[in-house]
Amino acid sequence: MARPRIKDVARHAGVSEKTVSNVINDYAHVSDRTRRVVRDSIEQLGYRVNLAGRHLRKGRTGIIALVVPELDIPYFAELARHVIREAEERSLTVLIHQSGADRAHELAALAGFGSTFVDGIILSPLALTADDLRDRSGFPPTVLLGELLEEGADHVAIDNERAAREATRHLIGLGRRTVLAVGGVDAPGLGTAEARTRGYRAALAEAGIAYDASLVVPVDSFRMPAGARAVARLLHDGVRPDALLCLNDQLALGALRALHEHGVDVPGEVAVIGFDDVEGGRFSVPTLSTVAPDKAAVAKVAVELLQRRIEDATDADGVRADAESGAQSPQDRIVAHRLVLRESTEGHDRR
Repeated sequence: MARPRIKDVARHAGVSEKTVSNVINDYAHVSDRTRRVVRDSIEQLGYRVNLAGRHLRKGRTGIIALVVPELDIPYFAELARHVIREAEERSLTVLIHQSGADRAHELAALAGFGSTFVDGIILSPLALTADDLRDRSGFPPTVLLGELLEEGADHVAIDNERAAREATRHLIGLGRRTVLAVGGVDAPGLGTAEARTRGYRAALAEAGIAYDASLVVPVDSFRMPAGARAVARLLHDGVRPDALLCLNDQLALGALRALHEHGVDVPGEVAVIGFDDVEGGRFSVPTLSTVAPDKAAVAKVAVELLQRRIEDATDADGVRADAESGAQSPQDRIVAHRLVLRESTEGHDRR
């Protein structure tokens, strides 16, 4: 049996093809009665909207790219799930690309992978610089996640500096005075690790605790083995912290393992807190206190911003518009975060 077409729906409903199109596109000026009749016909005939055709008529493909450093980092996997859900609600398909935190891969993504099949990009950059992002003429519409590298780009993040300050303040409030920043960066910069380290330092200053650069512990990756190695090395060298601020949950989970293997009680001797609120932290022993970004909100805002830029980039006839004409100013959107207290800091889950 042939697949029903829009003219079949129009004939069944006794209206014009234009009216069916108006109902499908949810135009406001269609009467409620006509809308019900058309939708009943669509359901009875089993008509399905040709989304590919609709997008192509508008000069679009209906495909957006989500570019993240590593998909097997739980935070990015969970974020991808939220982005896909938001995109589906807007009839968009998500192409997921792993950059490996490699500058060449991130630049290729920023340029649309050398093709026109991507309408826009949501990009979490780790290797790009502000100079890389400054001139994006000819590139697809882009929304950046994480710390802001370039003020001229749409951007979505939590307030990482504030979040780290709150987490460190909580540790200090427990009476902890020797707080390690695992994954911290003792240098100026625009990245997420730099922002979280600034928050850590600010909390120490508020409490009158002298900053000790040797307690900022760099890592070669933000995975569990790196957290375990860093903490094991310090314990072997005789460093005895009473708290760890780990810059993501993967580092914190690795740190918990190293502390366990060295017979260090958590949270009795060392309190531990992470970032990201990934699922594994709810099942570790002890359960992991963490900074929880609103990942659903990050995805929602990012997809909304990108869709707006995509619509700005083409006119009603599918013709590429002047990127400067009528476009809104770049948006810098900060979404909520909260401190979730669990067993690793003698706290509890307040949800």
